[in-house]
Amino acid sequence: MPKVVDHHERRTRIAAALLQVAADRGIEAVSLRHVATEAGVSSGMVQHYFRTKDEMMTFALAVVAENVMARMAGQPVAETPAAMIRALVIELLPFDEQRRIEGRVLLAFHAHATNNPTIAALLRENADQLRTYLAERIRTEQAAGTTTAALDAGHIATGLLALADGLGVNVLVEHYTADEALATFDAYLTAVLG
Repeated sequence: MPKVVDHHERRTRIAAALLQVAADRGIEAVSLRHVATEAGVSSGMVQHYFRTKDEMMTFALAVVAENVMARMAGQPVAETPAAMIRALVIELLPFDEQRRIEGRVLLAFHAHATNNPTIAALLRENADQLRTYLAERIRTEQAAGTTTAALDAGHIATGLLALADGLGVNVLVEHYTADEALATFDAYLTAVLG
């Protein structure tokens, strides 16, 4: 009987290895050989699933997004828009080892995107989706009168995400602790949404 191969599992395993290499050594160190070694597979297997470094990196970005969404899906349903936004941001901030790896990788991807239009477009698309999602929730609450936020919902969402990005970078480089970052985000969230 032929061996059954789980191709998605293999691709995800390779993407996890790519994330680890990128987090430990930077995007420049990502190569088929380094990723294969980290994944414990042959370079040929990596090439079978990903013809280029960009293909690997694109898939790895999708894995990070899936990880965040899976963590969000496991959260209890938030009672208020502020609680929902806070829960989402907690999943984005580098508060545990998995999120620190993802944070280091995303930081490296952002730097890499300055010279790579493909990666820049993917990051922009992910950011636009997240901003749209938050803005829609804020608009709904504004229409219902359950928030005192008077600013444009898109601007609020942009500001919240920019703050989360900045706090995340500062937690990664240990300028702030996770508790300091979360307290700052909470204070801003309360000030903006009421």
